[in-house]
Amino acid sequence: MKKKIRIMGKAIHRELREHKSSFMVYIILRALVIVVMILQFLNRNYENVFLCLLTLALLIAPSLIQINLKIELPTALEITILIFIFAAEILGEIHSYYLIFPFWDTVLHTLNGFLMAAIGFALVDILNRSERFSFQLSPVFLAIVAFCFSMTIGVIWEFFEFAMDCFFSLDMQKDTVIHSFQSVLLDPTRSNIPIPVDNIRDVVVNGKSLGLGGYLDIGLIDTMNDLLVNFIGAVIFSVIGFFYVKTRGKGRFARLFIPRLKEKSADFLAQAEAEEKSSALSSSSSEVTEKKDT
Repeated sequence: MKKKIRIMGKAIHRELREHKSSFMVYIILRALVIVVMILQFLNRNYENVFLCLLTLALLIAPSLIQINLKIELPTALEITILIFIFAAEILGEIHSYYLIFPFWDTVLHTLNGFLMAAIGFALVDILNRSERFSFQLSPVFLAIVAFCFSMTIGVIWEFFEFAMDCFFSLDMQKDTVIHSFQSVLLDPTRSNIPIPVDNIRDVVVNGKSLGLGGYLDIGLIDTMNDLLVNFIGAVIFSVIGFFYVKTRGKGRFARLFIPRLKEKSADFLAQAEAEEKSSALSSSSSEVTEKKDT
């Protein structure tokens, strides 16, 4: 077990330092997260401390993916993923940017749709070009698969938010104040006729005014907005990916975000394993020599 951890540690260290720009971003964000974690600990916000620890683990995730799947994330994609994690967890959750800036959640979900489409596109394109597989998908089907992959990730995330709200009493599906709605439950004839309620200016719950100036929609509008902007991000990159494959790699912008297979010279996990074997062989041979000398 210790041997595997040591090998993985060497591989992660080399992977992080492979690109100077992404490494610098990683170091800066990691330092900021540690500072925030210390401050949250001193303020006894232990839930936020756990969130900081989770963020530190997520910042290493791109390197782990590259090592284990043997794919190369372009520097622009890796930096975008790192900033996305920091913006969502530290700025969004701990510093309440989701509430301070109403557009924060929309921007992140749009970016998520874009990134997930890029990753889904790359995974299928790598298989499509592999000699071990016999199928060949057209650029249109590659774009469709990338779009579906991105939307699936978006839906799964909304499932996660709903589960956290239901089982842990959180509010990840942010509420929206509305001034009108329709409901068939208000139809006295039970004929499935939607009855409108308009011009809502206040809502009283248990005899107390909520003071929101309207009716409180609990998460549905937020979820649908998230899926809509995820859809927009997925469509944008799927179109970009289509033309990238159509011209086979001539699109400069697409190359910044489409992962590719690692070259053998950049397979840091294999290098670390080989060094570990070489070190073990040299140490065993030296032990044999010592025994002969004695």
